[in-house]
Order: sequence, then C-alpha cells, then structure tokens
Amino acid sequence: MPIGASVRRVFPAGAPASVFLYCLAPDRLLGWTRALRADEAAFLLPEVAALPELGRLTGRGSTAALESVLAMRAELIVDVGAVAPTYSSLADQVQRQTGVPYLLLDGAFERTESTLRRLGSALGLTARAESLARGTRAILDAAAELRAGLAEGDRPRVLFARGPTGLVTSAGLNAEVLDQVGAINVARVDAPNLALVSLEQVSAWRPDWILASDPSFVAQLDRHPVWSRLPAVRARRVLLIPRVPFGWFDAPPALNRLIGIEWLSAVFHPRRVHDRLDERLAATFEWLYHRRPSIGQMRALLATTR
Repeated sequence: MPIGASVRRVFPAGAPASVFLYCLAPDRLLGWTRALRADEAAFLLPEVAALPELGRLTGRGSTAALESVLAMRAELIVDVGAVAPTYSSLADQVQRQTGVPYLLLDGAFERTESTLRRLGSALGLTARAESLARGTRAILDAAAELRAGLAEGDRPRVLFARGPTGLVTSAGLNAEVLDQVGAINVARVDAPNLALVSLEQVSAWRPDWILASDPSFVAQLDRHPVWSRLPAVRARRVLLIPRVPFGWFDAPPALNRLIGIEWLSAVFHPRRVHDRLDERLAATFEWLYHRRPSIGQMRALLATTR
C-alpha cells in the first residue's frame, strides 16, 4: 500500500519502532507501547514523553487492538525488528484490516543505517535520517577500531544476566552490544533471542564481568552460595544496566543501544577510551533524544551501574 506524501500521524507497532520514531520524528509519534515513567520522561521532550499508552501490535503478548489504530487516526504503522515471514504476514494482515499502510523495517544492528534512511524517506525527513545514520556509523566505526586493536587477552568474558534470577541470557539479538565492544559472550545457548540457563552452566562459564538488568538480582549476589563464588562477583565487576530513558543494552533493541556501546567501551577498555564518559554520553543523549542532560544527571545515572 502506498504511503502518503505528508504523513504526520505514525503508530509504532512495538517498542523498537517507538524509539526509532522518537529519535527521527518525535512530532509524528502518536504514543508509546506503555506509558513512560517519570525517570524516563526526564530525559525526553516533555510533550512527547506525555503521549498516551498504545500497547503493542506485534511481538509476544501484543496488547494493542486494531481499533486503536483507527481511533488514533494513524496514517502509517511502523514496525522495526525481525522481518521473518511471520512478521511480514502480520504486517499484511494489519494493513488489510485497517487500511493503514504498514512499514516493516529490519531491526538488526548492521541494518540500522539503511533502516533509518528508509524511514526518513517514508516520512520526508531525509536530512535528519542522514544525520542519525552518519552518527550511527561513527559510533560503530569507533567500536570496530577499538576491537581491531584488542589482543585476545584484552577481551572481557561477560555474562548478560537478565531478570531477578540472572538466569535468562542471550547469545543473539539481545546481546549484540557485547560483540560491538569486543567482549566475549560466555553464554553458549542456541536460542535466537533469550534463553533460560542453569546455575551449573553459569558456574562453568566463570564470567569475568556480569551485566545485570534487575537491581534485586544484584542486591543478593554477595549472599548467594553460587553466584558469590564467581570471579566477576568476587572482583566487584557487576554492572547494572541503566534503563533510562530506554535500556542501554537491549530493551528495546533499537538506537538506544548506541549509548550502551559508548558506555561499555569505556568501562571494559578504559586505557583505550580517553573521552570523559559523562560528557560523551550527554552529547549522544542530546543527539538522539533532542534534550541534553546535565553532567550531574549523567553522573547520577552512571553511579547506578555499580
């Protein structure tokens, strides 16, 4: 279905699309997959952060009714993520039922630049899309240069520990940032996205660093009979992934992961990254999110990671 020449009202099908749309065209975004918390909104444009909760059209546990697309007078639906036949079929179905064009874009890290340019072309915002694409390429190129200079012994062995037990991990889409920053993902799992593992597996992997998503998990590590014996916990190399305004590592897998690349590059390789991290991240926040945080805000965020 052709896309109108002057699309102003865009419905995000899921959380990654929300982030892409906010970064590229905040004034076109109709809402969020869930209402934003106050700590998230503090880093975004106030009028956009206050937009309503729409639910999700795609992904596990979709919550948005097709009627909401019509009620919001959407002129375009945008979905960013997997482009497998299942999702293409869903896009066709929603488009037929609503009469609203549905644009499905590839969310893989290596496709970020082309996804930005396609979305920018669809919305008539090619200059902003090009700025985002070139900035993305600069961050990815800097990460590639960093990786190229690493000896094998310089690569940290990292476990991504998701959830309150830390036993959900990934060797796929949800952990792509680790590859970008020259880390070795110790998880040996076959699932394309998230997988449940055992304490025995974690003990055998013996990570040097742990990246955690849940504060309650981090709080009990020192007392846990198994986790407390791991090298990462003994050496105090446990990082809590910041979640504002969006996750810095994987939630959702969108442009927000660029923040995670800059953060973890500096943490894992402090002798090779010489920028002041708080100033660097403040500039990247402004470029992505249209609002520059203070250095105090950035330092407070970074302080929560340890």
